[in-house]
Amino acid sequence: MSNAVSGLPVGRGLLYLIIAGAAWGTAGAAASLVYRASDMGPVALSFWRCACGLVLLLAARPLLRPRARAGGSAGSAGSAPLGGRLLRATATGLGLAVFQTAYFAAVRSTGLAVATVVTLGAGPVFIAIGARLTLAERLGRGGTAAVAGALTGLAVLVLGGSDASVRPWGVIWALLSAAGYSVMTLLTRRWGRDGGTDGASASAGAFAVTSLCLLPFALAEGLVPHTVQPVRLLWLLAYVAAIPTALAYGLYFAGAAVVRSATVSVIMLLEPVAAAALAVLLLGERLTAATLAGTLLLLGSVAGLAVGEARAARAAAG
Repeated sequence: MSNAVSGLPVGRGLLYLIIAGAAWGTAGAAASLVYRASDMGPVALSFWRCACGLVLLLAARPLLRPRARAGGSAGSAGSAPLGGRLLRATATGLGLAVFQTAYFAAVRSTGLAVATVVTLGAGPVFIAIGARLTLAERLGRGGTAAVAGALTGLAVLVLGGSDASVRPWGVIWALLSAAGYSVMTLLTRRWGRDGGTDGASASAGAFAVTSLCLLPFALAEGLVPHTVQPVRLLWLLAYVAAIPTALAYGLYFAGAAVVRSATVSVIMLLEPVAAAALAVLLLGERLTAATLAGTLLLLGSVAGLAVGEARAARAAAG
């Protein structure tokens, strides 16, 4: 259950994923503020998010590398053959590019609520099937019930009280986004079993590939935004690059390497929970019964899977 090669305990991996999911949940609110402060488009924002996140990770690498070596995790990832590291960076970067870009297309086509439910809801299903077929990871009855509860909570949280409309092309884009996310998660877990995944290195490689993939589309959309609030815009971009990108993805790749793939996918459903909490606390949105019920269902499912994962890890170690 844990990655003996990386040396990262499963409990710490779970904590990393929880922090990453909560950090991802702040990206939407920050993006909405970026759109209010400028005419920046979603693809350009995604490009700057990954490109600036890459710069931050490279700048922090001298600080992270000694700590990783002391923990015994950096050596295996850093000593992997160059060809293997390039292959892993390309695969995760393409997965991330498909995940983000297809999601933006789904939002534009069928709206935020439906795109979020289909993308984040299909992810755990794809991952559970893929993990069973390629990694021999079983959910069991308790895990299956937790995933079902989490998906129900997601649907209630996002769709409750909304007048969302479903459009076929938007659903197709959302399913493609979920597939990109699933491939990225499954590959990270497989390589983590072999000790070939280091969170900072995996994030840097993925950001580099994703930035290259998004650059031509960002240029077509408009790479440099127009704004009358340049200082505010720069602060917002710095936050998006630092917290829900460099920090969150570094923690995500580290945690996803040692935690079962299906558990990872459910924990990352904390993203809409965090987004809903921010909307209520900071943006003045009303706390509805659907928001509360969906949040409780999601949190209960995440807690149940996390406890089960930790117990299984202790049983395997003992």
